Amino acid sequence: MKATRYVPAVALHAVMLVLVALTAAPIVYVISTAFKPLDELFLYPPRFFVMKPTLRNFTDLLIATDSLLVPFTRYLFNSVFITVVAVAGTVVICAMGAFIISRYKLPGSGLLFAVIVAALMFSPQVTQIPTYFVISGLHMVNTYWALILPKLAVPYSFFLMKQFMDQLPEPMLEAARTDGANEWTTFWRIVMPVVKPAWMTVVIFTFIADWNDYFSPLIYTTSETMKTLPLALAGISNGAVGRMGAAAAGAFVSIVPTIVLFMILQRQVMDTMAHSGIKS
Repeated sequence: MKATRYVPAVALHAVMLVLVALTAAPIVYVISTAFKPLDELFLYPPRFFVMKPTLRNFTDLLIATDSLLVPFTRYLFNSVFITVVAVAGTVVICAMGAFIISRYKLPGSGLLFAVIVAALMFSPQVTQIPTYFVISGLHMVNTYWALILPKLAVPYSFFLMKQFMDQLPEPMLEAARTDGANEWTTFWRIVMPVVKPAWMTVVIFTFIADWNDYFSPLIYTTSETMKTLPLALAGISNGAVGRMGAAAAGAFVSIVPTIVLFMILQRQVMDTMAHSGIKS
């Protein structure tokens, strides 16, 4: 009887291990490929793990980036600047909008939220053409605005923040107002600390999406000085067999910031996923 009682738990852990392995496999493969010598990169049948690790690919990456039209640091600066500004703007705009719709119940707020939820059904590629016309009409092509503004109001981030703010107890907000706090102070001193897991999750998701964004710089920029790191790394190999190792090292370098950020903030993500659907 005792043995049969542990069977469901063992089966559950086995399934979870399989899912973890399938999820981690692409990341492990990218890391392994970055350290493969050139002969292992073209080995057939291909092998998942590296047999003779080497740092030559990273040396080739530095050599390849030296031959770019602009300094490599320019691509890095563009990616960091665009990502940081877009993440900060997304958190502030989505948090403020979600707080207003969640707590004030203004006329038409229900319809507005329904439109935002409906926007979740559309792929970003579907809205690229009208967005490009707007950016072009505002003469923002080849500017940082073109790479930042379309990323600020994200329906998923707005939806996540609202679901979390719906759980805020009204007595807590009333107590803050009774103590003399205005709406601005209540939002920044009371609301934002309480919903920290939610906006930390928005930070992670937004950072990953914006840092790895390849499509937007390809569409909205023609100047080499405005291109970002993913676009620069994608053009390193240029189909040359000798630079495939540099391309593998570039892929590894591009995923390191997202992995580090997720490891730092993973507890906040878990708290958000656990509580975002619970009503107080």
